[in-house]
Amino acid sequence: MNDIVRTIDGRDLDVRDTGPDEGFPLVYHHGTPQGAVPFPTLERAAAELGLRVISYSRPGYGSSSPRANGATTARVADDAADTREVLDHLGIDEFLTIGWSGGGPRALACAALLPGRCLAAACCVGIAPADQYDGDIRDGMAEENIEEYTAVFAGVEALEEFLGTQTGLFTVSADEVAVGLGALAPPVDRAALTGELAGYLAASVNAAGRQGIVGWRDDDLTHTRPWGFDLAEIRVPVSIWQGRLDAMVPFAHAEWLAANVAGARAHLVDGEGHLSLIQKAPAILEDLLHLAGMG
Repeated sequence: MNDIVRTIDGRDLDVRDTGPDEGFPLVYHHGTPQGAVPFPTLERAAAELGLRVISYSRPGYGSSSPRANGATTARVADDAADTREVLDHLGIDEFLTIGWSGGGPRALACAALLPGRCLAAACCVGIAPADQYDGDIRDGMAEENIEEYTAVFAGVEALEEFLGTQTGLFTVSADEVAVGLGALAPPVDRAALTGELAGYLAASVNAAGRQGIVGWRDDDLTHTRPWGFDLAEIRVPVSIWQGRLDAMVPFAHAEWLAANVAGARAHLVDGEGHLSLIQKAPAILEDLLHLAGMG
């Protein structure tokens, strides 16, 4: 089921709600740039564990309204507030959450800022906070991401100029997605980019571009600003998942998060990349249930 949720400040959020009606809610935070579209690999694994998957396109993606302050002061913490509004609209109290890549910080935000409702969180291949990281977050990234985050650090105009050269991604097909990622997809990820996973990634980046670059721009900027919460103060159980061959988000980011997120349980996996790790969705969700005391 797809729905539009109107926020308190008058924005629309494009929401996807799927799985067993009686299932325990699992909030999925998508990557960057992506939108909320059918995700068979995750949704099938969730349904087999009795989980109902709720996702929404972050502001500026899909049909979700951009934030008025997206390019200036929006923070990762603001997405926890949007998550709360989506759950309130659906009549949901307690939930689990998983975030992938650019969604990883959003899962951590839910753990930090919605502790009475979020029972456990999984941050998968998630970027570390630039203002706290020990070093340059670009170290270890493939060239495409180095260029992107160099533009982010140069400011809004430089980022908009860079992203304007990347809009071909918004029309990529399932057959083209691996080539479109270039060095961001090493051999292990290219091998995984077939069938339903390739179809999901193409559909999700197509959805991301429905309003142009605004969602992508604002997502990137929130990654490099202070996130708006303290990782050391998180009291909700958290797991950190990362593949050692990741070329998008360097493995060192996961090591840093594992050391700095209070009580985090690290799953640092040999032989997996940024995308191939998605194939471990059943194990990630089973672990999340155990973290929440529901296994």
